[in-house]
Amino acid sequence: MASAALEIVGMGLSILGWLGVLVTCGLPMWQVSAFIDANIVVAQSLWEGLWMTCAVQSTGQMQCKLYDSILALSPEVQAGRAITVLVALLGLVALMVTVMGAQCTNCVRPGRAKSCIALAGGAIYVLCGVLVLIPVCWFAHITITDFYDPAVPRFKKREMGASLYIGWAATALLLVGGGLICCGARGHKDEDAFPVKYSAPRRPTSNGEYDKKNYV
Repeated sequence: MASAALEIVGMGLSILGWLGVLVTCGLPMWQVSAFIDANIVVAQSLWEGLWMTCAVQSTGQMQCKLYDSILALSPEVQAGRAITVLVALLGLVALMVTVMGAQCTNCVRPGRAKSCIALAGGAIYVLCGVLVLIPVCWFAHITITDFYDPAVPRFKKREMGASLYIGWAATALLLVGGGLICCGARGHKDEDAFPVKYSAPRRPTSNGEYDKKNYV
């Protein structure tokens, strides 16, 4: 069944995207130190994330410190925290809804209601992908703007960290996976059940025996 295969592939991609969002949320590499001087040997590099900031020494040692005050954080950090946590929760809800509406499960009887549940799960995954774009693109815009701003000192300039690229990859997986789930859910109407073929019942002859042509 093509629609069932689409749902399974979509669920796999969506789960990978959801896990990518979790990594993006927790990884403290939204902004990293920008090395724009001629000297490539530096004592330490700074990582800044949504929850903490880390200083990585040239010897390999790393020290991380959680932010002391939530209200003292910049607007993009506060928004990034709220949105990524919201997407993490929505992704869990979308997983449960999609499993209930998937053709490979028996949580709900096949029919229009089952297809609507699967369609809702795919739509939630698509919504998650759109929401992740907000903090990721916001951070990228601020980082690029400050990097090319001559008024910003060199030691305060930052570059885009790995978290932003993981966030973009997670967005793509969520959008594609959610779209495949929606496409598979729309195919429930024609493939709700396997086709069943019936044969004509055998009728006895006048003498009480079955006709021989029934055994041919």
